[in-house]
Amino acid sequence: MRAVVVHGPGDVRVEERPDPSPGPGDVLVAMEWGGVCGSDISYALHGASGTAVLRHPLVLGHEVAGRVAVLGEGVTSYAVGDAVTVHPATPSDEPLPARLMGRTNLHREVRYLGSAAFDPHVDGGFSTYKVVRASQLRLLPAGVSTQLGALAEPLGVALHAVGRLGPLDDREVLVNGAGSIGCLVVAALKARGAGRVVAADVSVAALDQARMLGADDVFSSTELPEDVELVVEASGVPDALGPLLRATARGGTVVQVGNLPIAPTPAVLADLVTREITWTGSYRFVDEITEAVELLAKGIDLSPLIAGTADLDDAPAAIRAAGSTAGKLLLHLG
Repeated sequence: MRAVVVHGPGDVRVEERPDPSPGPGDVLVAMEWGGVCGSDISYALHGASGTAVLRHPLVLGHEVAGRVAVLGEGVTSYAVGDAVTVHPATPSDEPLPARLMGRTNLHREVRYLGSAAFDPHVDGGFSTYKVVRASQLRLLPAGVSTQLGALAEPLGVALHAVGRLGPLDDREVLVNGAGSIGCLVVAALKARGAGRVVAADVSVAALDQARMLGADDVFSSTELPEDVELVVEASGVPDALGPLLRATARGGTVVQVGNLPIAPTPAVLADLVTREITWTGSYRFVDEITEAVELLAKGIDLSPLIAGTADLDDAPAAIRAAGSTAGKLLLHLG
Protein backbone atom coordinates (compact mmCIF):
# COMPACT_ATOMS: atom_id res chain seq x y z
CA MET A 1 0.00 0.00 0.00
CA ARG A 2 0.97 3.69 -0.20
CA ALA A 3 1.03 6.03 2.79
CA VAL A 4 1.72 9.71 3.50
CA VAL A 5 4.61 9.73 5.97
CA VAL A 6 6.21 12.69 7.76
CA HIS A 7 9.87 12.22 8.67
CA GLY A 8 10.62 15.67 10.06
CA PRO A 9 10.10 19.38 9.42
CA GLY A 10 9.48 19.90 5.71
CA ASP A 11 9.98 16.21 4.97
CA VAL A 12 6.74 14.49 3.90
CA ARG A 13 6.89 11.53 1.55
CA VAL A 14 4.52 9.10 -0.15
CA GLU A 15 5.95 5.67 0.62
CA GLU A 16 5.14 2.06 -0.10
CA ARG A 17 4.48 -0.11 2.94
CA PRO A 18 3.34 -3.73 3.37
CA ASP A 19 -0.41 -4.29 3.15
CA PRO A 20 -1.79 -4.75 6.69
CA SER A 21 -4.05 -7.61 7.79
CA PRO A 22 -6.80 -7.39 10.42
CA GLY A 23 -6.56 -9.41 13.60
CA PRO A 24 -9.49 -10.66 15.72
CA GLY A 25 -11.97 -7.85 16.31
CA ASP A 26 -10.33 -5.67 13.67
CA VAL A 27 -11.39 -4.45 10.25
CA LEU A 28 -9.26 -3.58 7.24
CA VAL A 29 -10.60 -0.39 5.69
CA ALA A 30 -9.79 0.64 2.12
CA MET A 31 -9.39 4.36 2.65
CA GLU A 32 -11.00 6.75 0.18
CA TRP A 33 -10.87 10.28 1.64
CA GLY A 34 -8.93 12.11 4.34
CA GLY A 35 -9.28 15.66 5.63
CA VAL A 36 -6.11 17.64 6.31
CA CYS A 37 -6.13 18.99 9.87
CA GLY A 38 -4.03 21.71 11.44
CA SER A 39 -2.06 19.04 13.30
CA ASP A 40 -1.13 17.36 9.99
CA ILE A 41 0.10 20.71 8.68
CA SER A 42 2.06 21.36 11.87
CA TYR A 43 3.80 17.97 11.75
CA ALA A 44 4.62 18.56 8.08
CA LEU A 45 6.04 22.04 8.60
CA HIS A 46 7.53 21.85 12.09
CA GLY A 47 7.87 18.15 13.01
CA ALA A 48 5.61 18.72 16.01
CA SER A 49 2.03 19.55 16.91
CA GLY A 50 1.70 21.28 20.26
CA THR A 51 3.56 19.15 22.81
CA ALA A 52 3.67 16.14 20.44
CA VAL A 53 7.11 15.92 18.84
CA LEU A 54 8.12 13.46 16.13
CA ARG A 55 10.59 10.84 17.33
CA HIS A 56 10.33 8.65 14.24
CA PRO A 57 8.37 8.64 10.94
CA LEU A 58 4.60 8.91 11.26
CA VAL A 59 1.72 8.23 8.85
CA LEU A 60 -0.47 11.33 9.00
CA GLY A 61 -4.24 11.63 9.10
CA HIS A 62 -7.13 11.18 11.54
CA GLU A 63 -10.09 12.58 9.56
CA VAL A 64 -10.73 9.60 7.30
CA ALA A 65 -13.42 7.51 5.66
CA GLY A 66 -13.48 4.54 3.32
CA ARG A 67 -14.99 1.10 2.78
CA VAL A 68 -14.69 -2.18 4.64
CA ALA A 69 -12.28 -4.43 2.73
CA VAL A 70 -11.65 -7.40 5.07
CA LEU A 71 -13.32 -8.44 8.33
CA GLY A 72 -11.19 -9.78 11.16
CA GLU A 73 -12.19 -12.87 13.09
CA GLY A 74 -15.33 -12.36 15.15
CA VAL A 75 -16.52 -9.17 13.43
CA THR A 76 -20.16 -9.52 12.43
CA SER A 77 -21.45 -5.95 12.70
CA TYR A 78 -20.11 -4.88 9.30
CA ALA A 79 -20.03 -6.25 5.79
CA VAL A 80 -17.42 -5.97 3.08
CA GLY A 81 -18.17 -2.84 1.05
CA ASP A 82 -19.79 -0.87 3.88
CA ALA A 83 -18.97 2.83 3.81
CA VAL A 84 -17.52 3.89 7.16
CA THR A 85 -15.81 6.70 8.99
CA VAL A 86 -13.42 6.18 11.89
CA HIS A 87 -13.34 7.36 15.50
CA PRO A 88 -9.59 8.01 15.86
CA ALA A 89 -9.25 7.65 19.65
CA THR A 90 -8.12 4.73 21.80
CA PRO A 91 -8.30 5.75 25.48
CA SER A 92 -6.26 3.86 28.04
CA ASP A 93 -7.79 1.19 30.26
CA GLU A 94 -7.07 3.26 33.37
CA PRO A 95 -10.35 3.96 35.24
CA LEU A 96 -11.49 7.57 35.23
CA PRO A 97 -12.24 9.28 38.56
CA ALA A 98 -15.93 9.70 39.32
CA ARG A 99 -15.86 13.41 38.45
CA LEU A 100 -14.75 12.55 34.90
CA MET A 101 -17.04 9.58 34.35
CA GLY A 102 -17.85 9.22 30.67
CA ARG A 103 -15.38 11.90 29.57
CA THR A 104 -13.07 9.47 27.80
CA ASN A 105 -11.37 12.31 25.92
CA LEU A 106 -9.75 13.30 29.23
CA HIS A 107 -7.89 10.06 29.93
CA ARG A 108 -4.27 10.83 30.76
CA GLU A 109 -3.31 8.66 27.80
CA VAL A 110 -5.41 8.70 24.64
CA ARG A 111 -3.78 7.28 21.54
CA TYR A 112 -5.05 9.01 18.42
CA LEU A 113 -4.60 8.17 14.76
CA GLY A 114 -1.81 10.22 13.22
CA SER A 115 -0.45 11.41 16.57
CA ALA A 116 3.10 11.61 17.94
CA ALA A 117 1.92 12.38 21.47
CA PHE A 118 3.25 9.04 22.73
CA ASP A 119 6.08 6.73 21.75
CA PRO A 120 5.54 4.56 19.80
CA HIS A 121 3.49 6.92 17.69
CA VAL A 122 0.09 5.95 16.28
CA ASP A 123 0.09 5.84 12.49
CA GLY A 124 -2.82 7.63 10.90
CA GLY A 125 -5.12 6.87 8.01
CA PHE A 126 -3.61 8.76 5.07
CA SER A 127 -2.90 5.44 3.39
CA THR A 128 -4.41 3.03 0.93
CA TYR A 129 -5.45 0.69 3.74
CA LYS A 130 -5.77 0.99 7.52
CA VAL A 131 -6.55 -1.61 10.19
CA VAL A 132 -8.76 -0.34 13.01
CA ARG A 133 -10.84 -1.93 15.75
CA ALA A 134 -14.41 -2.62 14.67
CA SER A 135 -15.60 -0.52 17.61
CA GLN A 136 -13.93 2.54 16.06
CA LEU A 137 -16.05 2.38 12.90
CA ARG A 138 -19.21 4.36 12.30
CA LEU A 139 -21.40 3.19 9.41
CA LEU A 140 -22.17 5.88 6.86
CA PRO A 141 -25.86 5.72 5.89
CA ALA A 142 -26.99 5.54 2.29
CA GLY A 143 -26.65 8.94 0.67
CA VAL A 144 -23.64 9.99 2.76
CA SER A 145 -20.52 9.82 0.63
CA THR A 146 -17.15 8.85 2.05
CA GLN A 147 -15.95 12.31 1.02
CA LEU A 148 -18.42 13.92 3.43
CA GLY A 149 -17.83 11.09 5.89
CA ALA A 150 -14.25 12.30 6.28
CA LEU A 151 -15.70 15.48 7.83
CA ALA A 152 -17.48 13.59 10.62
CA GLU A 153 -14.45 13.71 12.92
CA PRO A 154 -13.94 17.50 12.86
CA LEU A 155 -17.71 17.97 13.09
CA GLY A 156 -17.53 15.84 16.25
CA VAL A 157 -14.94 18.27 17.64
CA ALA A 158 -17.29 21.17 16.88
CA LEU A 159 -20.29 19.44 18.45
CA HIS A 160 -18.29 18.77 21.62
CA ALA A 161 -17.37 22.46 21.86
CA VAL A 162 -21.00 23.48 21.39
CA GLY A 163 -21.99 21.07 24.15
CA ARG A 164 -19.60 22.85 26.52
CA LEU A 165 -21.67 26.05 26.18
CA GLY A 166 -24.65 24.60 28.02
CA PRO A 167 -28.27 25.15 26.98
CA LEU A 168 -28.65 27.17 23.80
CA ASP A 169 -32.38 27.98 23.96
CA ASP A 170 -32.40 30.06 20.77
CA ARG A 171 -29.67 32.31 22.22
CA GLU A 172 -27.09 34.33 20.29
CA VAL A 173 -23.60 32.85 19.94
CA LEU A 174 -20.41 34.45 18.65
CA VAL A 175 -17.81 32.22 16.97
CA ASN A 176 -14.38 33.84 16.81
CA GLY A 177 -12.20 32.31 14.10
CA ALA A 178 -13.79 30.98 10.91
CA GLY A 179 -11.26 28.33 10.03
CA SER A 180 -12.45 24.76 9.49
CA ILE A 181 -13.35 24.13 13.12
CA GLY A 182 -14.93 27.56 13.55
CA CYS A 183 -17.10 27.05 10.47
CA LEU A 184 -18.10 23.61 11.69
CA VAL A 185 -18.99 25.14 15.08
CA VAL A 186 -21.31 27.49 13.19
CA ALA A 187 -22.98 24.52 11.48
CA ALA A 188 -23.17 22.59 14.76
CA LEU A 189 -24.76 25.55 16.56
CA LYS A 190 -27.48 25.85 13.94
CA ALA A 191 -28.09 22.09 14.05
CA ARG A 192 -28.32 22.16 17.86
CA GLY A 193 -30.92 24.96 17.89
CA ALA A 194 -28.98 28.14 18.54
CA GLY A 195 -30.74 31.36 17.65
CA ARG A 196 -28.56 33.98 16.02
CA VAL A 197 -25.04 32.78 15.17
CA VAL A 198 -22.40 35.33 14.23
CA ALA A 199 -18.84 34.64 13.11
CA ALA A 200 -15.72 36.80 13.26
CA ASP A 201 -12.41 36.52 11.42
CA VAL A 202 -9.81 38.65 9.66
CA SER A 203 -10.26 36.69 6.41
CA VAL A 204 -13.06 37.64 4.04
CA ALA A 205 -12.89 34.20 2.39
CA ALA A 206 -13.26 32.48 5.76
CA LEU A 207 -16.26 34.64 6.63
CA ASP A 208 -17.86 33.80 3.28
CA GLN A 209 -17.57 30.11 4.19
CA ALA A 210 -19.05 30.79 7.63
CA ARG A 211 -22.07 32.38 5.95
CA MET A 212 -22.51 29.37 3.67
CA LEU A 213 -22.42 27.09 6.72
CA GLY A 214 -25.16 29.00 8.49
CA ALA A 215 -23.80 32.20 10.10
CA ASP A 216 -26.53 34.83 10.34
CA ASP A 217 -24.00 37.67 10.34
CA VAL A 218 -20.24 38.10 10.15
CA PHE A 219 -17.77 40.63 11.58
CA SER A 220 -14.16 41.52 11.24
CA SER A 221 -12.24 40.37 14.31
CA THR A 222 -11.27 44.02 14.78
CA GLU A 223 -14.92 45.09 15.16
CA LEU A 224 -16.60 42.50 17.37
CA PRO A 225 -20.23 42.81 18.50
CA GLU A 226 -20.91 43.74 22.13
CA ASP A 227 -22.40 41.89 25.10
CA VAL A 228 -22.66 38.41 23.59
CA GLU A 229 -23.53 35.93 26.32
CA LEU A 230 -22.18 32.78 24.64
CA VAL A 231 -18.87 32.73 22.74
CA VAL A 232 -16.74 30.03 21.09
CA GLU A 233 -13.10 30.96 20.55
CA ALA A 234 -11.84 28.91 17.61
CA SER A 235 -8.86 30.92 16.38
CA GLY A 236 -6.28 29.95 19.01
CA VAL A 237 -4.71 33.43 18.67
CA PRO A 238 -3.71 34.85 22.08
CA ASP A 239 -3.99 38.44 20.80
CA ALA A 240 -7.66 37.79 20.14
CA LEU A 241 -8.47 37.00 23.78
CA GLY A 242 -8.53 40.56 25.13
CA PRO A 243 -10.99 41.98 22.58
CA LEU A 244 -13.06 38.79 22.75
CA LEU A 245 -13.44 38.92 26.53
CA ARG A 246 -14.45 42.57 26.20
CA ALA A 247 -17.12 41.52 23.67
CA THR A 248 -18.45 38.86 26.05
CA ALA A 249 -21.37 39.91 28.23
CA ARG A 250 -20.88 40.17 31.99
CA GLY A 251 -21.39 36.70 33.44
CA GLY A 252 -21.08 35.17 29.96
CA THR A 253 -19.33 31.99 28.85
CA VAL A 254 -16.38 31.52 26.50
CA VAL A 255 -15.52 28.03 25.25
CA GLN A 256 -11.91 27.74 24.05
CA VAL A 257 -11.66 25.15 21.26
CA GLY A 258 -8.86 26.83 19.29
CA ASN A 259 -5.50 25.40 20.38
CA LEU A 260 -3.41 27.96 22.24
CA PRO A 261 0.40 28.04 22.10
CA ILE A 262 2.35 25.95 24.61
CA ALA A 263 4.97 28.68 25.06
CA PRO A 264 4.33 31.70 27.33
CA THR A 265 2.47 34.28 25.27
CA PRO A 266 1.10 37.68 26.36
CA ALA A 267 -2.68 37.94 26.43
CA VAL A 268 -5.02 40.54 27.93
CA LEU A 269 -7.25 38.68 30.38
CA ALA A 270 -8.36 41.42 32.81
CA ASP A 271 -12.02 41.23 31.74
CA LEU A 272 -12.10 37.57 32.73
CA VAL A 273 -12.20 38.76 36.35
CA THR A 274 -14.00 42.08 36.21
CA ARG A 275 -16.77 40.76 33.95
CA GLU A 276 -16.90 37.44 35.85
CA ILE A 277 -16.68 35.40 32.67
CA THR A 278 -16.60 31.61 32.61
CA TRP A 279 -13.72 30.51 30.33
CA THR A 280 -13.71 26.78 29.67
CA GLY A 281 -11.73 24.45 27.43
CA SER A 282 -12.95 21.94 24.85
CA TYR A 283 -10.73 19.04 23.80
CA ARG A 284 -11.49 16.66 20.93
CA PHE A 285 -14.73 14.78 21.68
CA VAL A 286 -16.19 11.73 23.42
CA ASP A 287 -18.59 10.12 20.93
CA GLU A 288 -20.00 13.15 19.15
CA ILE A 289 -18.75 11.64 15.89
CA THR A 290 -21.84 9.41 16.07
CA GLU A 291 -24.08 12.49 16.19
CA ALA A 292 -22.04 13.96 13.35
CA VAL A 293 -22.86 10.96 11.16
CA GLU A 294 -26.54 11.31 12.09
CA LEU A 295 -26.48 14.96 11.07
CA LEU A 296 -24.87 14.05 7.75
CA ALA A 297 -27.66 11.52 7.21
CA LYS A 298 -30.24 14.23 7.93
CA GLY A 299 -28.71 16.40 5.24
CA ILE A 300 -26.50 18.93 7.01
CA ASP A 301 -24.57 20.51 4.15
CA LEU A 302 -20.85 20.73 4.85
CA SER A 303 -19.81 20.84 1.20
CA PRO A 304 -19.06 24.61 1.30
CA LEU A 305 -16.23 23.82 3.71
CA ILE A 306 -14.36 21.77 1.09
CA ALA A 307 -11.76 24.07 -0.42
CA GLY A 308 -10.31 21.50 -2.80
CA THR A 309 -9.03 17.97 -3.27
CA ALA A 310 -5.68 16.40 -4.07
CA ASP A 311 -4.57 12.91 -4.99
CA LEU A 312 -2.49 10.88 -2.55
CA ASP A 313 0.61 11.22 -4.73
CA ASP A 314 0.36 15.01 -4.46
CA ALA A 315 -0.18 14.97 -0.69
CA PRO A 316 3.22 16.37 0.43
CA ALA A 317 2.85 19.62 -1.52
CA ALA A 318 -0.90 19.83 -0.85
CA ILE A 319 -0.49 19.51 2.92
CA ARG A 320 2.22 22.17 2.99
CA ALA A 321 -0.05 24.55 1.09
CA ALA A 322 -3.24 23.76 3.01
CA GLY A 323 -2.52 26.16 5.85
CA SER A 324 -2.73 29.19 3.60
CA THR A 325 -6.22 28.53 2.20
CA ALA A 326 -9.66 28.90 3.77
CA GLY A 327 -11.62 25.69 4.21
CA LYS A 328 -10.77 22.02 4.31
CA LEU A 329 -8.45 20.23 1.87
CA LEU A 330 -9.39 16.60 1.24
CA LEU A 331 -6.97 13.96 0.05
CA HIS A 332 -8.26 11.29 -2.33
CA LEU A 333 -6.62 8.21 -0.83
CA GLY A 334 -7.98 5.49 -3.09
